[in-house]
Amino acid sequence: MSFDDQAIGSRIRKAREEKGITQDYLAERLEVSNAYISKIERGKTTVNLANLNKICTVLEKPPEYILSGTNKSSGDYLRNEIMEMLDGCPPAKIKLIASVIKQILEYED
Repeated sequence: MSFDDQAIGSRIRKAREEKGITQDYLAERLEVSNAYISKIERGKTTVNLANLNKICTVLEKPPEYILSGTNKSSGDYLRNEIMEMLDGCPPAKIKLIASVIKQILEYED
C-alpha cells in the first residue's frame, strides 16, 4: 500500500492550523527542524513512523486520519471523508455535487 505524501502533509498542516500551533512549535515538540516540518507539510519528504506517532500525539489526531483522511474510530468518519473530498473544490463543482446529493436524498425506493 502506498501513501500520498502531499495528502498526508496537507492533513498534517490542516490539523496543525486547526489546533492553532505553529510549525516551529510542532518542530520543537518533535525535536526536528522547522524545515523538516515544512517539507512534510508540502509533501516533499515522507514522514517516518516514529515522527508520525509524535505528530498524531501533538495534533490529537489518529494515525488513520493523517494517513488516509478517515477516522474509523469515529462514527462520523464517512461524513468527514466526504467533507475532505469537498475541500478545495471550486464552487461550480460543489453546486453540482449538492444537486446530485439532493436527488439521491429525495429518491424514494
